Amino acid sequence: MAEAEPAQRSAELYDLLTPSGPQPPRQKPFVAFDRRELNTILNLYGRKVAAGEWRDYAMDFLKDRALFSVFRHASERPLYVIEKNPKLRARQGQYMVTIEDGRVLKRGHELDNVLRVLELTVVR
Repeated sequence: MAEAEPAQRSAELYDLLTPSGPQPPRQKPFVAFDRRELNTILNLYGRKVAAGEWRDYAMDFLKDRALFSVFRHASERPLYVIEKNPKLRARQGQYMVTIEDGRVLKRGHELDNVLRVLELTVVR
């Protein structure tokens, strides 16, 4: 196979570099838990699994918030949802724990304080 002519190759490069040319796909920004936050959540999760209270979890990283859902059984709705929403940082706090029916158990600025409600809660 013959190589492309130098003029053709430079034209292809020009098309890639011009605004009207093809653009590489951009990754959509999303919210995630950082390493410290995830470590704190997983430490609590490990203690609850060892106690037999929790069995499964799911993490969702959305455009505007990050969710860590806790399940008693994998086929159920989440027992608890730990949410990080940076837009609420200046208001009620960016962390929130909700229960299965959608009620908010605790909101706050510090993850440790918000998760404390889960260490005290006994689910029937």
